[in-house]
Amino acid sequence: MFDRLRKFWCAIRHLSGDDAYERYLKHYAEFHESTVDAPPPLTRKEFFKYWQENKWKGTNRCC
Repeated sequence: MFDRLRKFWCAIRHLSGDDAYERYLKHYAEFHESTVDAPPPLTRKEFFKYWQENKWKGTNRCC
C-alpha cells in the first residue's frame, strides 16, 4: 500500500512540475558535472526564475 501511494505521489509531482529541480540536478550530474569547464548547477531560486521566464516569454496563443 505504501509503495503505491509513494508512486502515486511521485507521479503527481512529475505531472505538476514540482520535481523539476530534482530532475534538473539529476540531468546535470549525469551529463554536465564531469565536463571540465561546466558551470556550477543553478540554485533552486535561479532554476525556477529561468524556468518561469522561458515558460512565459513570447506569444503563447494562436491569434
